[in-house]
Amino acid sequence: MAIETTTLLRWPDPDVAHLALLRSANVETLVLAQANPAFSEASSRAGMQTVLAAELPPAVTDGLWPGVRRGLSRRAREVEVASASSEPWVDANGYLVAFHRALKPAQPVLLAYEANEKAGVKPDVDTPFGTVELALVEARVTGGNFVLDLPQRFRERLLAADPKAIEAWQSLGKTTAWLKQNATLFGHPVMPEITALVEPGAPTREIANLLHRRGASPLLKNATEPVHAEKGALAIVAAGLKEIPAACFSSAEAGAILVIDRPAPNSAKLIRQEADRAFYSLGAGKVVAYNRRIADPSEFAMDVIDLITHKRRATRLWNVLSAIPLATAGQRAGEALLHIVNYGSPATEEFQAHIQGHFSKATLLSPEKTSMPLKTVRRGSSTEVFVPSLRRLAVVRFSN
Repeated sequence: MAIETTTLLRWPDPDVAHLALLRSANVETLVLAQANPAFSEASSRAGMQTVLAAELPPAVTDGLWPGVRRGLSRRAREVEVASASSEPWVDANGYLVAFHRALKPAQPVLLAYEANEKAGVKPDVDTPFGTVELALVEARVTGGNFVLDLPQRFRERLLAADPKAIEAWQSLGKTTAWLKQNATLFGHPVMPEITALVEPGAPTREIANLLHRRGASPLLKNATEPVHAEKGALAIVAAGLKEIPAACFSSAEAGAILVIDRPAPNSAKLIRQEADRAFYSLGAGKVVAYNRRIADPSEFAMDVIDLITHKRRATRLWNVLSAIPLATAGQRAGEALLHIVNYGSPATEEFQAHIQGHFSKATLLSPEKTSMPLKTVRRGSSTEVFVPSLRRLAVVRFSN
């Protein structure tokens, strides 16, 4: 079983009458709580295998059920809010794949948080059916996988042939097939403009989370491994670490911006002092030293983007507040990929997207439509395209 690309579904009711329905969503492996030889044999005949939950590889189980958080509102968890003073808050888990891949590169990352109580969502909450598909998309885009789990209400409505549940199930099946067919699009190295060092523990994990959530498209690297600045790295984030690797300061001397929450080295020269941080020059680069540990990772993520400037960030979106972008290398040399995952309601109007680098061609790929060319325009050091719409996932392949 190729754990990175196999479609797994946790199914609590081993009833052979359900098998045709489960197979219709291109489910390949059913995850059972207890062994059931008769059900496993019937599943095999239906083209699916079974595995016990206890037999799965080590999995990440502390994710949040993805989507737009609406506080106490139960009515429209997916409805996007777009105004000058309000933006949706997104619960996303793609950073978890990148975080755990950085810590253990040789180990596939399997997300296995559940739709009900273990993921902080009570069974009676009106969780949108489409968030099951979303959970799979966000995991696959970053090179991991997700054990599909249906909220109780979704499972009940699906078995009762509710039209909305059936529609969401069919959409899931279409997306699972597309993700498998296009698996080579995912898991490529992230553009290094903002490189964040991580280690086991909450501080760097939460910084990675908010850098991802704020659309900084961070490259995460293991702080315990030999550290060197990737070509193209503008900022190296070493905040939240127990100890800052000496090589980080060498990267600053070579021209990068080093962001820390410890005192700067004595060799650094003070440029200016602000209320919460100080700026120093060090060789050809800079050190930005915060006075204390990072208390607000969300605000800190915006600070880091400001340090490299919006013009030089890896990617940027306009007017899709519930979408998170990720810019990576492409399948071939000279290509780049822009992955856009939408956590809210569909964007029915075109929106603007930039990726760092100059490209003459762009092709839009998505589970909902056939591939189509997009017009490219140079904007400073970036390339601009307009994406015509966005339901759940769009991938733009840039090339020359």
